[in-house]
Amino acid sequence: MTNLDMGANQTQRAVELTSNIISVCDLLADPALEIPHYQRPYKWTSKNINQLFSDIAIHKDKSAYRLGTIVFHQDGERKNIVDGQQRTISLLLTARALIRRSKEKKLDRNDLQKRLSELEQTMVNPSFTSEISQKNIHNNYREVDRIVSRADFTEAHIDFFLNKCQVVAVMINDVSEAFQFFDSQNARGRDLEPHDLLKAYHLREFSPRDASLKAATVARWESSNTMELATLFSQYLYRIRNWSKGASARYFSKDDSDLFKGVNIDTVASYPYVAQLRIAHHFVDNYNGQYERKIDSHELGFPFHLDQIIINGRRFFELIAHYQTKVARFSAESGYGHELVGAEGQNGYASIIMETLNSYPARTRTGDCYIRAMFDCLLIYYIDKFGDADIFRAIEKIFIWAYSLRLKMQVVQLASMDNHVLENNLFRLIKEATRPADFINCSLPVLSGKKSTKTSEIEALFKEMKYYE
Repeated sequence: MTNLDMGANQTQRAVELTSNIISVCDLLADPALEIPHYQRPYKWTSKNINQLFSDIAIHKDKSAYRLGTIVFHQDGERKNIVDGQQRTISLLLTARALIRRSKEKKLDRNDLQKRLSELEQTMVNPSFTSEISQKNIHNNYREVDRIVSRADFTEAHIDFFLNKCQVVAVMINDVSEAFQFFDSQNARGRDLEPHDLLKAYHLREFSPRDASLKAATVARWESSNTMELATLFSQYLYRIRNWSKGASARYFSKDDSDLFKGVNIDTVASYPYVAQLRIAHHFVDNYNGQYERKIDSHELGFPFHLDQIIINGRRFFELIAHYQTKVARFSAESGYGHELVGAEGQNGYASIIMETLNSYPARTRTGDCYIRAMFDCLLIYYIDKFGDADIFRAIEKIFIWAYSLRLKMQVVQLASMDNHVLENNLFRLIKEATRPADFINCSLPVLSGKKSTKTSEIEALFKEMKYYE
């Protein structure tokens, strides 16, 4: 037990805080548990439930698996849950489904049968007035029931869930201090960005063989500007990965972080699709580790692609560093153009397009920035797949595709950009293409009628390129 001296004015009052590691069964068996009325609605979905059971399946051979922290406020005999109610309710649903299963067919292990029977007698059965909570509890119980009723959810899984899955139970006797503790644990002064969560996840996924590289990896990541990292993920990597799948990509949030979680080469099963990842992973390491590299100083980079299955751990950090460099070259702020297409001459309209996009007066308007982001993302995706092959014609095609939206709409919003991509998805076309011509030869509509009044330079280019009547 830790006593925190919280002296205020002339009165001193000790705030008691205790912390224990307890099993899920011990947590749920406590009849004093209570979910207070001030808690927000229960919002876990089937995705969260399946992730929980996926984690349990992955770690089931461990001696113990920590599910997180539950913060309680001790109020007389009651233990009000301040933080962790979403997880606790989901665990209660799981226990209910396991009890139902044990009643329908007696378990072979008497200790588990007895444990579930005892749990039923003491486990709380909270009620909820929120329609959101009621709906999600109903749907999630059905999902849990389906999972635990499967033949491959064995009694070993039940034992692991009840006895080896654990939580850190923090008990505080002052409600304000309980909430302060909750805030400090979850915010630390600011909400974690999605890329912060990905950093923590992939550090945990590091192979033991790469442990010596962790410090340098963290140092390189921490040396990056956090706003630049946030922009890299939200404006480029997230959009390209989602748009290439035909999915919306408006706001990158923590709920989207799974988009950047892939497979752990050391622990994933030998599925056929993993073979090429393992071959590339180990070949690159083996090549770079040969003594000849001390002579020729040639280092082989991993063949990253924007839409690839991500290899967890070290390769994730290498992938981000790779695209930090690549995207920096093409960001609108860099004023790129001549480096990419060279001087005006034998490059069609490419150099004129790039010069215009970097100079026309209305380019800094919000809507024009959305259009430029769309243009940049598709150009980066093309170069990522085909390099500089037919780059001049690719720039022309991407320009007409992206800036047709600017000419058609007086006001371009984030939703306008996202809808334009999904309705005319050239990202999917590049993803499925096997040669540049598959993309470059696609046909685009010709515009007509009065267009935006603030983009005369863009309109002039469209007319010169015969895409405006």
